Amino acid sequence: MTKKPIKAYHSGAGLVETNYFTFAEPPHELVLQSGKKLGPVTLAYETYGELNRDRSNAILVLHALSGTAHAAGYHTPDDQYPGWWDIYIGPGKAFDTNKYFVICSNVIGGCNGSTGPSSINMETGNPFGLDFPMVTIEDMVQAQYHLIRHLGIEKLLSVAGGSMGGMQALSWSIQYPDKTNSVIAIATSALLSAQGIAFNEVGRQAIINDRNWNGGNYYGAWPPDAGLGLARMIGHITYLSEKHMHERFGRRFQEINPDTYSFKTEYMVESYLHHQGIKFVDRFDANSYLYITRAIDLFDLNASHDGSLIKAFENAKANFLVVSFTSDWLYPSPMSKEIVRALRANGKNVIYTDIDTDMGHDSFLLENSALEKYIANFLKSEYGKIWLDNGTVQ
Repeated sequence: MTKKPIKAYHSGAGLVETNYFTFAEPPHELVLQSGKKLGPVTLAYETYGELNRDRSNAILVLHALSGTAHAAGYHTPDDQYPGWWDIYIGPGKAFDTNKYFVICSNVIGGCNGSTGPSSINMETGNPFGLDFPMVTIEDMVQAQYHLIRHLGIEKLLSVAGGSMGGMQALSWSIQYPDKTNSVIAIATSALLSAQGIAFNEVGRQAIINDRNWNGGNYYGAWPPDAGLGLARMIGHITYLSEKHMHERFGRRFQEINPDTYSFKTEYMVESYLHHQGIKFVDRFDANSYLYITRAIDLFDLNASHDGSLIKAFENAKANFLVVSFTSDWLYPSPMSKEIVRALRANGKNVIYTDIDTDMGHDSFLLENSALEKYIANFLKSEYGKIWLDNGTVQ
């Protein structure tokens, strides 16, 4: 009996598949920001919608720390959950796949199809582990550029992302100003705060101090699940606002008649964090967590441009939509406003909005009518400009 794709009907993107692009074969390796070389390099990616005749409708969507190339739709009819940004990608949605060709790739250093520490080192025949070179946000963007060239796209209509994805989007406008028509940077910053670095380090130490980590050489053995799960729990606290956590969990216990004088008894918020940790270890690699969080720490547009954020955007040619959320304390609104000031100091065209919400940093992953409206209108305007520049009526 054939199963009906019931769950897929909930997603406009429908059933999708992951593709793989391999490049940088030796001796033409990818030269990283550190000066080290990496190759061959594989990027996992997915696409939604169709590329138009003049290839002017392509949008690159960039994921955050724990994201994947699977941004929308379902891989099989039995999948329980759609892609991580399915709310916004699909026919008639903010990233309208009736109009746009949307691309999402897994970053290098990741563990969901792209080359990372769990990949096989061609020189040894074993997983890289900590022999994998340190990668930066700029390195991730460089790899994406090769993918876009492979797809035959001369210039992207837009580059969009939230959190670490927003960092990549900003970097696209700086590294490849002639290849980026517009940028949508959501809940992000030009550099991570000391507090953000501190949280990342505590998470890394949870992994490193797991007895199964074994200096990163745990492949083929029992992985450091306890450390990775704890790292995820720590990180997840930063993604939610205090008000949202209070309204969702309060001080309620998980069970109706708990023995309050026992460590076995869980508050609802404790149970939630434990659940998030358990889910995470089933789909993520501990070494990738180390590398990606370090890449976020190292990102600093000020330091990489003589201490000046204004100078960083000096050669950018894109139009910008910058979005922050009032309850986001990991990437607070002042960080977005700093980006906006630097862009405007350079005379760039930038739209900024600070959306009022209690949902915290994770707001960009959740349904939000204001965010959907801003993205949709911005893209409509940018796409319309391209049509007018080409002398065509849309």
